Amino acid sequence: MKRGLTSVHTMIAAAMGMVLLAGCAAPTSVKAPSGGQAALTPDRFESTAVASVQTVAAPDLAWDRFFSDAKLQALIRLALDHNRDLRVAALNVEQARAQAVIREADLWPTLNAGIGGARVPTNSGGVSTTVTGGLSTTAYEVDLFGRVRQQASAAQAQLRASEFLQSAARSSLIAAVAAAHVNLLADQALLQVTQETVRSREEGLKVVQGRVKAGAGSALDEAQAQALLQASRAALAQVQRQKVLDESSLALLLGRPLPPEFSTAPANAAALAPMLNTAPPALRADLPSDVLRRRPDIGAAEAQLQAAQANVEVARLALFPRISLTASFGQASRDLSSLFAGGTWVWGVAPQLIAPIFDAGRARAGVAQATAAQQSALAQYEKTVQVAFKEVSDALAARTTLNEQLQAVHAQVQAETERLRLADTRWRLGASAYLEVLDAQRSLYAAQTALIQAQAQLLVNQGTLYKVLGGGAGHTAP
Repeated sequence: MKRGLTSVHTMIAAAMGMVLLAGCAAPTSVKAPSGGQAALTPDRFESTAVASVQTVAAPDLAWDRFFSDAKLQALIRLALDHNRDLRVAALNVEQARAQAVIREADLWPTLNAGIGGARVPTNSGGVSTTVTGGLSTTAYEVDLFGRVRQQASAAQAQLRASEFLQSAARSSLIAAVAAAHVNLLADQALLQVTQETVRSREEGLKVVQGRVKAGAGSALDEAQAQALLQASRAALAQVQRQKVLDESSLALLLGRPLPPEFSTAPANAAALAPMLNTAPPALRADLPSDVLRRRPDIGAAEAQLQAAQANVEVARLALFPRISLTASFGQASRDLSSLFAGGTWVWGVAPQLIAPIFDAGRARAGVAQATAAQQSALAQYEKTVQVAFKEVSDALAARTTLNEQLQAVHAQVQAETERLRLADTRWRLGASAYLEVLDAQRSLYAAQTALIQAQAQLLVNQGTLYKVLGGGAGHTAP
């Protein structure tokens, strides 16, 4: 008996020795560097627009309060219901949630119920039959060093990242639908302007041809008018093609065909005016630290960094010994029919300690791989932060200059309209060449096109600013 106890003590000492050796050999955990965030983020946003925009933070504003146009709201709702990218993001969240549940379940033993039997020969030449039935758990890992808990932590971090990515995809989709809707309205406005320009130049060509026949005009005037007419017809074909392409882009965002009331809407040069006249709620450009905290893409990058850090711990702890447990409890009988009637209670416990000694460097390579992945996640997080502040700064800068551009182009259209009227009057009176009329027509069309584009850019910028400031994240983020 004493010899048996000595043997047990020897096994325990050997096991403790392997634990200590593994602990000494394991590399230390890699921590993400701290204190470097100040180098990534500016102290403030350099934009004069910030001072005048002080009402509500974008993350606290639901999209249907910011985008007040009824038609746009209908399109956004369709996209939120049918867009495939958003559907994929939602399913990714479900996958990550299921994986987190699986990892959490690894912390608990799996209890199984089963019945088994064995027939073995006896020394007397007969056969012994034993039937067992009951509960059992197989290879349950006792999480002595926290490896399984780190796996669960990594899965939870991945779940948070998926939820943040879903929120970011939702905000991006809303802004993309708004931009596509604005572009389609701009196409319709430009289509009407171009059609009117074509009709005007057709009438001008007829007038020039009449004057040539009457001997009051030259063949050069007719050729110039003809060239300008063909140029406007080419522009009309280009606008029509762009309208079809923008309709296709919008349909892809919606995840279904464009509703008839949008695809067959008549061209209207004033289509953008209602949206411009109905200003959305003013957004507050918070401090950089607030944007860092509330943008869902930054939250996703941070969660992925946390998951990578947990995976480093998992790989490091793989160098430590593992203790697994197999146990059973039930009844045994010689006959299946009487197993649970008059059987004998039986139980068994089989713990197992496994310590890595030689694996040709596999475990250490796993630590190196996880460490590299963690450093990659850190670099991606830093890039996400830098991109976020670039987007915010660009959107704020564009907001100021686009307002100024729109006012200047609007005044230019008025001036070019008056110039064309005067040039046409002078030509009809014979006080100037027809070239002045053609030049005025070209300038007016260019100014009208620039006005529509500036209106569209301003409306798109409003949606972009809503997105880059974390629009609606407070309503959708985890």
